[in-house]
Amino acid sequence: MNENKENIRRMLLETGRRLVEEKGAAFLTARKLSEASGCSVGTIYNQFANMDCLVEALNLETLSELYEKMMRFRPEHNAYKNLNNWLDAFVGFVLSNPERWFLLYNFHLRTEKLSPEYKRKIINMENLWKPSFNAVYARLNPGKRRLARQVLWLSLFAVSSFLTTKVVEGLSGINKKTLCKLLMNTYLAGVAVLKKG
Repeated sequence: MNENKENIRRMLLETGRRLVEEKGAAFLTARKLSEASGCSVGTIYNQFANMDCLVEALNLETLSELYEKMMRFRPEHNAYKNLNNWLDAFVGFVLSNPERWFLLYNFHLRTEKLSPEYKRKIINMENLWKPSFNAVYARLNPGKRRLARQVLWLSLFAVSSFLTTKVVEGLSGINKKTLCKLLMNTYLAGVAVLKKG
């Protein structure tokens, strides 16, 4: 019985992911998922308390895939290069999965409470960057270093929503990867200047 329930859950997640990738994040509703999966709406809600729970499960998979992609990169001795390589992996993933990332980003805008597992995945992601960021700003006290790191991470996360749209290209024609590199490296340089002042 439990195996059958897990199979249904897995099938619903796979179908939901396919709907998001093919039709867009806004297309994912209980009714559309029911039609695409052949499961009743009641069956969907037996597996997931509500659609936010299903979206969170999809987002957990997205975060796991992003983490695995970033883990493939082996850090070097140059902290700036490491940060830029991780940024390339992050931006590359977002650009390769725009609808899934849009789903994740919008979930963060309307969700007040994230599950402990979800928070852990985000913290693990940030922790990948932490040693290199700390190496760049070894002279900052730990509190200021943590704040600077969090501001950078939140800024890149906010910009990532625009990477999933054509808004950036329409406004400036700037390359999306270049935009993120400029943001991060200008920020890193700015923190270095403030540190001296």
